[in-house]
Amino acid sequence: MRNCKISDVNSIPRFSFLSAILVVKWYYISDTILINIHEVIYWRIQMRVCLLNDSFPPIIDGVANTVANYAKILTEDRLADVIVGTPGYPNVDYNSYPYQVVPYKSIDVKALIEGYRIGNPMAARAVGKLEDFRPEIIHAHCPAASTMMARMMRHDLQVPIVFTYHTKFDVDIAKAIKSKSIQNETLKAIVSNVSACDEVWVVSKGAGDNLVSLGYEGEYRIMTNGVDFPKGKADEDAVKKATEGYDLPLGVPVFLFVGRIMKYKGLPIIVDALNILNRKNIDFRMVFVGDGADKEEISKKVDEYGLSSKVFFTGPISDREILRAWNTRADLFLFPSTYDTNGIVVREAAACGLGSVLIKDSCAAEGITDARNGYLVEENAESMAALLANIGPNIDEMHRVGNIAMDEIYVSWEQSVRNAQERYGEIIELKNRGVLMNRKRQANDILFALGSEWLDSAQKMFGQFEEFQSDLTHIRSNINNVQDELEQVKNDAFENVDVERNEVRNNISENIKEIERDFKDNMNELSAGFKENFHEWRDGMMDNFREFKEEMSAKKDRLEQRIEEKWRL
Repeated sequence: MRNCKISDVNSIPRFSFLSAILVVKWYYISDTILINIHEVIYWRIQMRVCLLNDSFPPIIDGVANTVANYAKILTEDRLADVIVGTPGYPNVDYNSYPYQVVPYKSIDVKALIEGYRIGNPMAARAVGKLEDFRPEIIHAHCPAASTMMARMMRHDLQVPIVFTYHTKFDVDIAKAIKSKSIQNETLKAIVSNVSACDEVWVVSKGAGDNLVSLGYEGEYRIMTNGVDFPKGKADEDAVKKATEGYDLPLGVPVFLFVGRIMKYKGLPIIVDALNILNRKNIDFRMVFVGDGADKEEISKKVDEYGLSSKVFFTGPISDREILRAWNTRADLFLFPSTYDTNGIVVREAAACGLGSVLIKDSCAAEGITDARNGYLVEENAESMAALLANIGPNIDEMHRVGNIAMDEIYVSWEQSVRNAQERYGEIIELKNRGVLMNRKRQANDILFALGSEWLDSAQKMFGQFEEFQSDLTHIRSNINNVQDELEQVKNDAFENVDVERNEVRNNISENIKEIERDFKDNMNELSAGFKENFHEWRDGMMDNFREFKEEMSAKKDRLEQRIEEKWRL
């Protein structure tokens, strides 16, 4: 059923299905207005959803794209009111979206992960804005800062957390951190964060298997991502414009890769396979779309193999229509990645009738039948080269496989997000009925509870401190006014040329002394008032802190007692 948006969602109860039917019946019997029943039956007002992730545009990656599509479709299709929380990036305008985006403080970590920033989950102001939105459900897409923030928000709001596992984090952690012991502790923290969520989604069965291999012991639900490409090829003019300037002869197979230029995406397999084809005098063209930390190394290898006239690097392309054009022009998509858990780019290629070459038993290969809706090879250059050499001369066969892929593995973002929204509703209903499956309690739950209490107190302290700053600004303004008046009196005195020089000097001297006395008295009065206000503010803050400390200690004892009682049961 459709949803309706009511202006003050907090003051109007949700309609029951029965009451909605009665409303329709009343209008129908009155016979005064012709109505469309489908436009009148609303079983609930729009839900409120908080989306959290550690990356968001301008960052271009699969998970950032997922969150952006969730927010866009939920908002445009009026499925939910949305707010997004993400680490802020310098000089980025987050006000241009049709939904709220709350950027919070972050630090640059390009020494560990090129192009990314790590957010501070204890950012009190950001958490306050997100909580003021009063979400009914929180959906975290990263097990680091985003999920930590979600857990603290849950303590305050008492709403469920959904977590989606998109990425094989063990690979990213191994690349960023060399110490095995630190890697293991980081993975434990990630699994602990995931286990604390009320429901866990994975984007593929392979992603679920990977999460279990890291130590996760709970249940999970497979919720596949979609693609924002419409089903069908781009028009010829768009293809010509996008590919203009590249040597792509008709009749020569064009291979395509789209994504981050990273070795763990299997790119060395592609380059080595192309080198084998070149040595066998098999003609081809290869296009890499994207950017990444390993681009220079991959490009250098292409030069060493003498493939520069046949292999092109376009750089990153953010325009979705240009990407559609490249997927339409290519004859085969090469994606030998065992890192990706879903391979959205494979589904994007399928949307344009482009078949893919994938590694057997990889996550991206789920749903692929060899030589029907895609091609499967072993994880080595020789296997890929043998396939390309075999099917390369038969471009029509590649197109046949691509068209079947378009019919069989394409899933739109529209359908994917609607599936998620329906499950949101089920989870909220389970929570409201008190039958939501109990999550595995974590030993650090009490820390997140205490962290949430600290954020509440920090927000109150910010308010008091801002009031104090306002008072201090007022005092400084008064001092500046007195100084301006003193300067004006001195200037006026020197302009009185009709008075004898000595008399002028004496008068000026006396006036200055009198003004100095008045100024000193004013300053003493201001200083006394300031000290009195400051001491009063300081004493109040100390009292608040002592009360907060006692309250926190009592809450800590109560939380520990409740946890101990539940564990004993």
